[in-house]
Amino acid sequence: MTIETLLLSITMAVAAGLVGSFAVMRRMALAADPMSHVALPGIGVALALHINPLFGALAMLLFGALLVWGVEGKARLGTEAIIGVLFSVALATGSLMTSGEDLIDALFGGAGVLSWPELCFGLIASSAVVAFVVLQRNKLVVMLVSPDVARTAGIDVRRLDLLYLETFALTIGLGLRFLGVLLMGALIIIPAATAKRLARNLTEMLVLAVSIAVVATAAGNWLASWLHRPTGPFIVLMAAACFLLSFLLR
Repeated sequence: MTIETLLLSITMAVAAGLVGSFAVMRRMALAADPMSHVALPGIGVALALHINPLFGALAMLLFGALLVWGVEGKARLGTEAIIGVLFSVALATGSLMTSGEDLIDALFGGAGVLSWPELCFGLIASSAVVAFVVLQRNKLVVMLVSPDVARTAGIDVRRLDLLYLETFALTIGLGLRFLGVLLMGALIIIPAATAKRLARNLTEMLVLAVSIAVVATAAGNWLASWLHRPTGPFIVLMAAACFLLSFLLR
């Protein structure tokens, strides 16, 4: 495991902890996993065009978030319901377009060797996610409590909702290299759910979620490197261990 890989995985974990906290409060805990499957068609298209599959996955995730936002405003369905429909279509399409070893890597992740463009993009994108959540957290909380109150306060609820969904999708894309399509949702939800059990206020929840995500990612990367196994399952197991430990601490 190189320093570059560790650095990118930790910044991704920070972003996942912050975004996951608001996903849990928005009752989107079940949406992270199906949303990550939207990346599969993008990976298939990228492989067919011989470009980096992660960039294809990111493009499809961002488009998927935009599609969910647009349908949500017209269909009068919950976010999770719309993501569930999109997930089914994306999973069927992606499994047809991706096969063999490429499909295994897409599903479970694999750190591999990072290119400099990929590293730079990952660090910039992670920083953008962190900056968005930190700067907009008060507006996000008001929107969670009551969209009507948020509108009265001058908050553009639809625009903020779109930005959050795109940030959510971007965070999933950042973690696909390390956890894959099947497991990335777990890193967004498990640390946040653990933090919610232990925290007494929003600030504590955000700090705890980030800390747990970072510890789980660092420990999972180290174990995977030591045992020469895929990183994703170990990261998720470390996060799950923190969740179980919270029952003893609380």
